[in-house]
Amino acid sequence: MGRKEKDNCCWKKQTANIEEVFQVMEVLGCGAFSEVYLAKERESGKLVALKCVQKKDKDGKNKALENEIAVLRKIKHENIVSLEDVYETPTHFYLSMQLVSGGELFDRILERGVYTEKDASNLIQQVLKAVQYLHKNGVVHRDLKPENLLYFNTDENSKIMISDFGLSKTEEMGIMSTACGTPGYVAPEVLAQKPYNKTVDCWSIGVIAYILLCGYPPFYEDTESRLFYRISNAEYEFDSPFWDDISTSAKDFIRHLLEKVPEKRFNCEQALRHPWIAANTAQHCDIYNSVSAQIQKNFAKSKWRVSSPAKYLKPPVNPAKPSAAIVTQEAIFCFMLYKRNHVNSFNFYWCAFGSGSGTL
Repeated sequence: MGRKEKDNCCWKKQTANIEEVFQVMEVLGCGAFSEVYLAKERESGKLVALKCVQKKDKDGKNKALENEIAVLRKIKHENIVSLEDVYETPTHFYLSMQLVSGGELFDRILERGVYTEKDASNLIQQVLKAVQYLHKNGVVHRDLKPENLLYFNTDENSKIMISDFGLSKTEEMGIMSTACGTPGYVAPEVLAQKPYNKTVDCWSIGVIAYILLCGYPPFYEDTESRLFYRISNAEYEFDSPFWDDISTSAKDFIRHLLEKVPEKRFNCEQALRHPWIAANTAQHCDIYNSVSAQIQKNFAKSKWRVSSPAKYLKPPVNPAKPSAAIVTQEAIFCFMLYKRNHVNSFNFYWCAFGSGSGTL
């Protein structure tokens, strides 16, 4: 089960200067609303990932960050990056996070040299077990994607870790209907701005499984309206020749997760019982050459790391039909151009409007 909450009065540690507590060593990453640093705790010498978030509201409150902290304090799992401590200065919040050093999912696949369907199955099994734990504890991640899957260390058999709970929400916070996440990975009901539940995470796992087996996303288009249309109607293919050597069991597994109707979609328990995960139906033949070539075309860091300025967008007026009218009150898209073979397509990063100051 999840962690038991401590008294709310003492979980934030006050400090006038964070460098009195940590030696900040180097930048690990930057986002629209935060920076992450490699840091060493001065007292213990322990290395951590230190997430720095500037305060937004005049009263020092940061509702989105408070939400993220509330979720992280509730959970503890071997495949989830953990929150160690929270510090507050007059101008910033600092989250001391467990440091994972094994690198990102795509990078490790490219470094392998040999990669099989069974490797993909083992990865998805770890993700499913972690998300099953989240769901049992009433937490919905809402932004599962390969970029948020990190390896714990550099060992060949390192476990995978789920990170970035900035858009996560607990079911006790009420009905979820906010359109958030990364559209290439979000379920149709999210794009439709309908009330949704934890099965949106299972859809995202289906998208990740698809990518792990071919190296490109199931939904790709040259305009956002067409992309929304394909997602909303669960329109995807197992294209030849990329899927010719992939087992029928793997395809069946993906079909159960990329199910348009949430009530018919596999939950984590059902997915973990599927033969592609639980039995030995995942093939052991090497698919590295095909998958790695497609990953490099579609997910090169220079393409998915650099984003254009944020735009205010709104989901389609009628998600069942392509529409040119796409603007919004509740979301921001930072979109990145990528290429699949000779087709230019957009992969959008969608984060909650006012992240760092608004509610989710």
